[in-house]
Amino acid sequence: MRRLRLAFMGTPDFAVPTLKAMVAVGHDVACVYCQPPRAAGRGKKPQESPVHKAALKLDLPVRTPLNFRDPADRDAFAALDLDAAVVAAYGLILPRAILDAPRLGCFNVHASLLPRWRGAAPIHRALLEGDAETGVTIMRMEAGLDTGPMLLTGRTPIGPDDTVADLHDRLAAMGATLMVEALEGIAAGTLAGEPQPETGVTYAAKVDKAEARIDWTRPSAAILRQIRAFTPFPGAWFELGPERIKVHGARPVAMSVTAAPGTTLTDDLVVATGDGSIRLERLQRAGKRVMEADELLRGFAVPAGLRLG
Repeated sequence: MRRLRLAFMGTPDFAVPTLKAMVAVGHDVACVYCQPPRAAGRGKKPQESPVHKAALKLDLPVRTPLNFRDPADRDAFAALDLDAAVVAAYGLILPRAILDAPRLGCFNVHASLLPRWRGAAPIHRALLEGDAETGVTIMRMEAGLDTGPMLLTGRTPIGPDDTVADLHDRLAAMGATLMVEALEGIAAGTLAGEPQPETGVTYAAKVDKAEARIDWTRPSAAILRQIRAFTPFPGAWFELGPERIKVHGARPVAMSVTAAPGTTLTDDLVVATGDGSIRLERLQRAGKRVMEADELLRGFAVPAGLRLG
């Protein structure tokens, strides 16, 4: 394998396996770029991102420009004299000056089978829409939003119980492996990208927390997908009186239903939906840990006949 001089650009947990893979196979990671520390937690103290923390543990230099509008930031990137930049969930749109700086180009780990689910939240959208499979695409970046030529893809089925957390971890590991393979082919001149198909383009809009509220009038299958797509974050939720309760697990229940959607049908959290019923199995009250339904109900009765909001 030819050793390349790289910049790594990423921010959340999803990007950490790819960063570690670049170091493990011996590439020269000249600098790591990630989003600046953000205020978080009860104390609202600035917190370094997962990539930032991982880079420091690997003894790699870190830069956190707010954006690349400052010519000094663009010049500093160009001065790294890179063979390539590896990008994974960085969180910034890269300007042309950055895309053009590395000799071989900038290459992105994208968590979908492009051109399906270009954009910010491809894993969530694949689950919400009931896709049968998803995967990772390694692409050469260009100015458009996830429109660049595809170099490699990896596929995985979406299981009936997969949550966004399950797929996140699976795709993060897959992306790291594929990027190592892609860089080998790019360096050797044996891997050329192919244009994305013009048909089948969809956009994965950023998740709005308001989407996580459960609408009990929807079909059971759609509600179950919503729960899986928002587990663990931001958490699908409903209101019971003044309290907001998150649902982290549920299953369909076969029973005759005549009650209005959102009505509890039993004392153990079977709830009517738009076309049937589901049982809520793992829940989280505000400020509490996630609990199995049986444990929650021992100190928090939810009898049949209540209407959930």
